[in-house]
Amino acid sequence: VKDGKVYTLGSEGHLACLDAKTGAKVWAKELKVEYKTKSALWGYAAHPMIDGKKLITLAGGEGSHVIALDKDTGTELWKSQTQPEQGYSPPLITEAAGVRQLIVPGPTAVRALNPETGERLWTTPYSATSGSMIMTPIRSGDYVFVAGYQTKNLLVKLATDKPGVTVEWKDKKGYGVSPVNVQPFLQDGVVYGYDESGKMYAVELPSGKRIWEGGGPVGEDPKGSETAFIVKNGDRFVFFTETGHLVFGKLSPKGYEEVSRAKVLEETNSAFGRKVLWCQPAFANKHCYVRNDKELICVDLAK
Repeated sequence: VKDGKVYTLGSEGHLACLDAKTGAKVWAKELKVEYKTKSALWGYAAHPMIDGKKLITLAGGEGSHVIALDKDTGTELWKSQTQPEQGYSPPLITEAAGVRQLIVPGPTAVRALNPETGERLWTTPYSATSGSMIMTPIRSGDYVFVAGYQTKNLLVKLATDKPGVTVEWKDKKGYGVSPVNVQPFLQDGVVYGYDESGKMYAVELPSGKRIWEGGGPVGEDPKGSETAFIVKNGDRFVFFTETGHLVFGKLSPKGYEEVSRAKVLEETNSAFGRKVLWCQPAFANKHCYVRNDKELICVDLAK
């Protein structure tokens, strides 16, 4: 939501700009048609981002893996790069070597672009299992961490003299975290996140060493790909678990501490032989908005 407009991207590549008050269409694009591509296996999933007058999003297709549009008119400003699929990772804008860099993970490479022009600044190889590159890159100091399914982890160090990176470690078993559904969270040089194993890890950067592991708000005895979405508020974290529980808790290098929980929704889907509810909630004005496949609810968090 920006300057009275709402920007949405559907799973089949329907990109729309709507008037925030009325819902009227300002402009819209069918990315698959315009860029002569198809949606990835799990659809378009990386949310668009606003940068100044630009709306930046993953489109796909030849020479248009990433595109920038005028946020008010939808006019293309630039397009850049080619990947075999779009991937699912929202890019990260950061600054290094005195240069703003748009870091874009993809199924075969992690690249940095000039966000104003789309010009490539650097690239480093990456090999995503089934194109499953999902998390937004995490920056900690001079280091950037990305990872995906089946131990496809990567830590690079940003150069300080000119745009570029050196690989610190890659696809290292027993290190880092390999997220499937959940965006890991960085706090004080430690990354907290759910791994494909279903365990929650606390990982020290840049070493990649796992400080602790556990079930976190989902519980012990994981079967694989357990999911609890993570949002921080003040000194506490809010988790929404695949069992439909809204949980308050704390994360530190010492471990996970639960404060309270409430079951707010039923699991209406299934994965890996169990019932699940995978949904990233939204939070605003001391309320939580979350849905399953049957209903959308608003939960009062004021007390």
